[in-house]
Parts: sequence; structure tokens; C-alpha cells
Amino acid sequence: MTDPIRSVVLTGASGGLGRALAAELAAPGRRMLLMGRDAQRLAEAAGAARARGAEVETAAVPLTETAALSRCLQEFDAAHPVDLLIANAGVKTGNHGGIEPAVQAERVIAVNLTATIHAVQALLPAMHARRRGRIAIVGSLAAVAPHGDLLSYSATKAGLQAYATALRRSLAGSGVGVTTVIPGFMDTPMTDRQKGPAPMLMPPARAARIVARGLERGRATIAFPLPLIIGAWLGERLPAPLADRIMARYRAEILPDPDEAAGG
Repeated sequence: MTDPIRSVVLTGASGGLGRALAAELAAPGRRMLLMGRDAQRLAEAAGAARARGAEVETAAVPLTETAALSRCLQEFDAAHPVDLLIANAGVKTGNHGGIEPAVQAERVIAVNLTATIHAVQALLPAMHARRRGRIAIVGSLAAVAPHGDLLSYSATKAGLQAYATALRRSLAGSGVGVTTVIPGFMDTPMTDRQKGPAPMLMPPARAARIVARGLERGRATIAFPLPLIIGAWLGERLPAPLADRIMARYRAEILPDPDEAAGG
């Protein structure tokens, strides 16, 4: 980004990548709104950002409550015009043999896809009017190579990737940039619940540095680690039976999210 980043909104700030991004992006003179579902981890992320000089507000607004989400974002923007929105929040749930409870799929869609679109649309009119700012949407390797054990998760991440691309093209020349972030496997509690292969596992702090550097440069796509992303992309261009056999090597059991079990 060529313009200074004075005000940042980060959703999913209490999770692995989000928490690392909160610390990485914190700086003196920068105002941040950190959003997350776990109040304790959100407070810890805020503390780490404040220690690096940022002025931090937090909001534990459930992302599925879209009216409250939009209101929270617009109130923050009115006080601190947002230069950077990072839509990072997401949930991951598994399935077995192609069977996934409808209520589970609906929640994944609501959090990963619908809430992200609402967050973007809550801030976009003001950003567009100011003719400045950047929107970063965090996708996943599962959008590049859909995972048979992650039906709704793969679908929502593919949807986010398409939405971010379409949004970037729609906003061309407006002064508002759009970045798609496509991370591979990171050493986070979410990945811990995926009991299966996790090649090129990356610490969240390193991933956050890559994302921050890409955002500073105004990149349209930030994908990492590159060998894994390229391999996944090429694999999906093989004949379907061969691509399916390759992906079968990465079958995994997705354990339940303890926060979901506790109603978090």
C-alpha cells in the first residue's frame, strides 16, 4: 500500500493467523479493531498489539449476527476511517464419506462466506467514497485443491476466492485495492484438529510476516508456501481420476472444534 495505514480492522483476531497478524501489523500511531469469538484470546491479542504501540479496540460480535457486525464496523469507521480490512475469520469442520449435517454446513457458510461479504459491504461504501484503502480476504489451499474431508469449508474458501477476484475487478480504478490471501498449512489449533498430512507446515508468525509484506506492496494475491500452492494448482489440472488419487493421500480426520462444542 502506498498510502499510510492508520486504521485496521481484523476479523478472526483471536485465532492462529489472526493473532499473529494483530501483532505483526501493530505500530505506534495505528488504530486497530480486533474481532474474534474467544474473549480471552482476543484480549491477549489486543495486549500484544498494544505492547507494540497500537491503539486497540476489541469486539466479540458474533459474525453470524450480520446486522450487529455491520453496525460495529461502520461505527468504528466513522471514528477511525478504515485503511485496511483483513477478513480472516473462519471455521473448519469435517465430514465423512460425503455426508455433512446440513446445520454444520450452514454455519460454515454463514461464518466463512456470508459474514465476510457483510463485513466487506459494511465498509466498502465509505472506502469507495474516500477512494483509498485495501480489503484483504483470507482464503485457503482448499480453494485451490478442494479437500474431500472438508466439503463446506472447501466450498466457502473457493467462493471467497471468486468473490475477492470479482471484487478486485469491480473496484479497478476506484482507489480501493483487493488482495486474496491463500495460505497453506499453518501450525495453529485449527490445523491441529486436522489429523492427516500437513506438508510445509508454517509458524503463524512467519505467515503473518509474508502477508504483511504482500499487503505493503499492494499485491493482488499473496499465496504461500509457493511450492505447495503451485503443486496443488498443477495437480488439479491433471485428469480427474489421477487428481483424485493424489488427493486421496491427504485424507484426514477433522476433529470437532472445542469452541463450537462449548457454544463459542
